[in-house]
Amino acid sequence: MKYIAIILVLTTLFACNKKEEKEVKAPAVKKEKILVEYGFTLNDFKVVNDTVKSGDSFGKILGTQNFDAARIHEINEKIKDSFNVRDIRIGKPYTLLQNKTAPHDLKVFIYQPDRMTYYVVDLRDSIVVHKKQRPVTIKRRTIAAAIDGSVSETLKNAGVSAALAPELSRIYAWSIDFFKIQKGDKFAVTINEKYISDTIYAGIESIDASYFEYKGKKVYAFPFKQDPNSKRVDYFDEEGKVLKNMFLKAPLKFVNITSRFTKSRFHPVQLKWKAHNGTDYAAPTGTPIMTTASGVVERTGYTAGNGNFVKVKHNGTYATQYLHMSKILVRQGQRVQQGDVIGRVGSTGLATGPHVCYRFWRNGIQVDPLRQKLPNSEPMNAKYKARYMEYIKPLKKELDSVSIAKFGE
Repeated sequence: MKYIAIILVLTTLFACNKKEEKEVKAPAVKKEKILVEYGFTLNDFKVVNDTVKSGDSFGKILGTQNFDAARIHEINEKIKDSFNVRDIRIGKPYTLLQNKTAPHDLKVFIYQPDRMTYYVVDLRDSIVVHKKQRPVTIKRRTIAAAIDGSVSETLKNAGVSAALAPELSRIYAWSIDFFKIQKGDKFAVTINEKYISDTIYAGIESIDASYFEYKGKKVYAFPFKQDPNSKRVDYFDEEGKVLKNMFLKAPLKFVNITSRFTKSRFHPVQLKWKAHNGTDYAAPTGTPIMTTASGVVERTGYTAGNGNFVKVKHNGTYATQYLHMSKILVRQGQRVQQGDVIGRVGSTGLATGPHVCYRFWRNGIQVDPLRQKLPNSEPMNAKYKARYMEYIKPLKKELDSVSIAKFGE
């Protein structure tokens, strides 16, 4: 029995050792990650990424890759109709795809003039050039935020490109005085954003809908083509009223009112009390000044008090004038459209600093433009109203839902 027990124990141990041997796995072979870019499998090449430096040229770069002058000339001749090598600019990225076993055997040269475009100069068999666009993905989202600082800063803090700020300013130029927007005012916007290769942010593609809280009221804006066959897009509110007025709210963007229209103001230069029949907007010298409505330049010139100025006649009722310019950019008799740049901010004439004094005439009398109830542009055609109201339903619901989730209102 003793011997039988010993044999059984030894058999069991042997079987366990066999089992353990079977369970030992062979070390896993780590697979090389396949990298594909510019239409090439980068794993097949030695890849060199660089940027064009001062003094660099296409020929000089090829020269570092053991191409002689004759070969460089031959390549230039073959590609000149598809790729102008003189367009290579300092600071732009380029990529060299070299032979893995012979590093100076250049196979492909890739140049990127911008984030969306790249040129492939294929030097392998026959020399060919391809101009290609990176794939762009459009992603849609709605954000809501409260003003904290400038509109640009608020957008940036909300993770949105600050480039959206001037676009919102353009949309609301007729209905919101951005000089009066206060901290805590709310807005929401539905945007379509571009991404290169699904990952690299490339800016705003378009705006689907928005609202801005102004003086306690939400001012909605929805882009809409009244005629589906037309390229013209106008912005309307939630009731189908056009946002665009005959006049812009101000002749500048994102600046401060430093002096309002008043019957009595202490003049900072003349040092006496007198009427101020205009509205002063402070801005750095050179800031573009826009005509607030379409019309004809009635007069340009210079006076000791007004400095360089432009006066625009809009119709038989309205005219506007822009004073203290550093530069006049229009001529008398010229037709101008609303938003056209007619001059630049300066401090000519009686002025203590760079600003534009904006003056407004109604029936030949100077009045305060900020107190005027000004006419709208052409309203929406009644036959499109039903289609518009149906179109904006989901867009408005989306804005309001995101706003409620953000602010709990």
